[in-house]
Amino acid sequence: MTRSPVKVLYIDDEENNLLAFKASFRRQYEIYTANSAAEGLKVLENLPVEVIIADQKMPQTTGVEFFKSITDTYPDPVRILLTGYTDISALADAINHGDIYRYITKPWNDLELHNSIKNAHDAYRSKIDLRNKVKELEKTNDELNRFIYSISHELRAPLVSVIGIVNLVKMEGLYNSSGEYWELIESCSNKLDYYIQKTLQYYKNNKNLSDKSEINFKKLVDDIIDLYSYTDRDTQFKLNINQPHPFIGDAFRLEVILGNLISNAIKYQKDTEDHKIVDIAIDVNPFSAEISITDNGLGILNEHLEKIFTQFFKTKNNKGSGMGLFIVKEALNKMNGKISVKSSLNQGTTFKITIPNAN
Repeated sequence: MTRSPVKVLYIDDEENNLLAFKASFRRQYEIYTANSAAEGLKVLENLPVEVIIADQKMPQTTGVEFFKSITDTYPDPVRILLTGYTDISALADAINHGDIYRYITKPWNDLELHNSIKNAHDAYRSKIDLRNKVKELEKTNDELNRFIYSISHELRAPLVSVIGIVNLVKMEGLYNSSGEYWELIESCSNKLDYYIQKTLQYYKNNKNLSDKSEINFKKLVDDIIDLYSYTDRDTQFKLNINQPHPFIGDAFRLEVILGNLISNAIKYQKDTEDHKIVDIAIDVNPFSAEISITDNGLGILNEHLEKIFTQFFKTKNNKGSGMGLFIVKEALNKMNGKISVKSSLNQGTTFKITIPNAN
């Protein structure tokens, strides 16, 4: 397939230069000329130009000023500046603010200018191709995320039924009637449900727009503890929630953040610990919520502290999917929040979070 000729716009207030340019390059390129920045703008409004060449020294406006003026409205065409004199400050300004591909001194050399236009067009095509590939990738990624969400959602319905059946077996006193089978079914079902919920959380966090509402931290934390404490009834919770000011924030993402951190604090307790404790402190001021979650569990190696927020990062003793803390960090990024962690092996871990108050 033959490509159409490169569309080049040349702007110069000297008519002789315009005629010379057209005579030199009309066989190689599709040439458009303008004798002022205003005329050049009219050409851009009506034609898909790929390379723009502008003279620096023009009466109404300079080439650099023209390039600056079209940076937002016409970002794709590649710019070449022609200058008949050496002005270092103008060239620096052109490179820094005008998004200039290169500059050429006048009078130009035909071969040099030809090579510059060819290279500029290659840069233009690379930019457009990259943008198209990014769009395709975003579309594919979105379709994949939708598929994963749909499958995860459909899988969870029968799984919840299995968990419900296990609970009925417990209520009828038959849980231990078949050796360890019911316990294995319950353990595998809970683990699969955990992975599915993390997948759903990841999808919703990426897709959901910020939904601001008033947050009652006492109720939110109590609900999360009720939801996750069944996994280890021996864990005790110490709450210190000080909320003298209203807090406005994203309820869904706050639940995801606190849910993951509190469930981890329970999950990574030491089996041999007689006094399993999770200490939750929340202080709300007019500008932010300062949250601290401390446990006396297994702790984290110092060499792993910088990696724990990485997607799918798992240590040898990791009982999770490697998604929980990654989702926490992503949710905090959406809320402009910050998180830090301190940990000592076999002594426990403290997560500290700051979330801006949108009140």
